[in-house]
Amino acid sequence: MVNQSMMSKVALPYAEALLESAKDTNLVKKTNDDLSLICTILSESVDLKLFLDNPLIAAEAKKNVLNQMLVSQVNDFVLRFLLVLVDRRRISLLSTIIDKYLELAYQLESTVIAEVSAAIPLTGSQQNDLINKLKIITGSKQVKLVMKLNPSLIAGFTVQIGSKVIDTSLSGKLKQMALYLNAA
Repeated sequence: MVNQSMMSKVALPYAEALLESAKDTNLVKKTNDDLSLICTILSESVDLKLFLDNPLIAAEAKKNVLNQMLVSQVNDFVLRFLLVLVDRRRISLLSTIIDKYLELAYQLESTVIAEVSAAIPLTGSQQNDLINKLKIITGSKQVKLVMKLNPSLIAGFTVQIGSKVIDTSLSGKLKQMALYLNAA
């Protein structure tokens, strides 16, 4: 927990600087999209994450890989930011920096971030229905879903918004029943 807190403290100034630069160049929306894409790529490629996190791999090798992978997919502004992170040996904090950046950007846009863990992927209409319900619950104008698959939930899903958790999963229901039966 202390390590995560320390990483957040180190990541925050980078996220703030990136957001300020994005605002100055009117690229906030494009930067949000690019960073969401990078976050998806990192979550799908464990090898890439391990490669970037490895301090024994030369910075030039990391820069070459990032350039080749992202040059046609993200804005030059975002790519230059990633290269600066490599130079400053902060590329291992990329996921944390992206999370902090998106959190700040969504606050700027008055968007609520809801982390949804589901046993199976939700369809587009299910996601839209969930967004509409969460708008009513939170009183917010925009809701951004961050989807994660978690087969251990068995069925259903959980939604986390800040410190609030809504648990509609079968696993959660079973835990509630077990607590009730143990208390009786």
